[in-house]
Amino acid sequence: MTKNVVIIGAGAAGLMAAGFLAQRGAVVTLLEKNDRTAVKVRISGKGRCNITNALPVREFPAHYGSNGSFLYGALHRFSNLDCIDFFARLGVETKVERGQRVFPVSDDANQVADALERFARDEGAEILFQHKAVGIVLAEDGRISGVQSLHEKEMKHHPADAVIVATGGVSYPGTGSTGDGYRFARRLGHNIIEPRPALVPVRVAEKWPRQLSGLTLKNVELSLLNPAGGKQAFFGELLFTHFGLSGPIVLTASELIGQWVDASKQPVQAYLDLKPALSDEQLNRRLLRELEAHSRKQLGSVLKELLPQRLISIILELSELPAEHPNHQVTREERLRLVGVLKNLPLTITGTLPVAAAIVTAGGVDLKEVDPKTMESKLHKGLYFIGEVLDVNGVTGGFNLQAAFSTAYCAAHAVEL
Repeated sequence: MTKNVVIIGAGAAGLMAAGFLAQRGAVVTLLEKNDRTAVKVRISGKGRCNITNALPVREFPAHYGSNGSFLYGALHRFSNLDCIDFFARLGVETKVERGQRVFPVSDDANQVADALERFARDEGAEILFQHKAVGIVLAEDGRISGVQSLHEKEMKHHPADAVIVATGGVSYPGTGSTGDGYRFARRLGHNIIEPRPALVPVRVAEKWPRQLSGLTLKNVELSLLNPAGGKQAFFGELLFTHFGLSGPIVLTASELIGQWVDASKQPVQAYLDLKPALSDEQLNRRLLRELEAHSRKQLGSVLKELLPQRLISIILELSELPAEHPNHQVTREERLRLVGVLKNLPLTITGTLPVAAAIVTAGGVDLKEVDPKTMESKLHKGLYFIGEVLDVNGVTGGFNLQAAFSTAYCAAHAVEL
């Protein structure tokens, strides 16, 4: 007998699961409360969509924090290489960029989203737009029996032998990720790990970063001091914003920052090393050479060789040195003070932006209650959770979409037909 499967959420995970399930012969109904599919995919990667990462798949679990082991089997069943081949068959050619990030050659996230929708439709899945799922229905024996949705103020019932929840988290709520999946899971007895922001910009107490809004620094190191003790450093690219900091290393560090601030109720002291490739002594010697070679010029002109123009006045101010200071008058003490600021630019991080501004949500359906091989609920047979609704999230670099694809693949091939 043909089985009916209802999938809640037509995002990256939902569309992929729909296509593979329909391919297997299931009657698939995909409920989407928006008027188009994969809204979050379409804006991901600044509109370019970082599909996955080209690192060896064995290295992937380490990029998902403490819960990465949950994805071990899923990542091997549908790996990053499988993902690249999958999109190639759909006509989406990919390329590898810095950090092993995989993007479509077209640099167009819509191409990725459209390909996923086409895959689901071509395999026979039905997509119902503006259908807001409001509840998962159980039969008297406790088995899954359907999903109720609200469409144009009318309640609809969709019979189902299995239900896959692919609703995302609570980040970017304008895309439709408003925590619906958490509510469904709670009603069915599942524990929800408190949702919190991950991959989110942070606020700083200092005023000067606002003057640098829009400036990107590459190859810098951000060191964080845990108020409770300990230190952690992140190397890469950083972006100044009108409220604080963003960019890859800040987004990667943000979940940790949020945890530290929440736990200590104190800001996190941070230090930015603008020249991590040079030791203090090496940087001191380089500055000395520049000052001697341009002894007739002013200090501000020498720093043009080391820093972006917009940053020079800030560094000099924090070093308590005037830009017009003649190079031949710079003392050893002043030079070492300048080196100290270049190597340890102090920042006070007061917290993260709210979860609505996060790229992904940390927290979600407790992994202890989900089978890592099938993504099936351990509490209700025929109920599956995939993608961001689960309590597992990765760093930047394509890891979160890969998790969505891998968990979708596992669930789609685990449903009994």
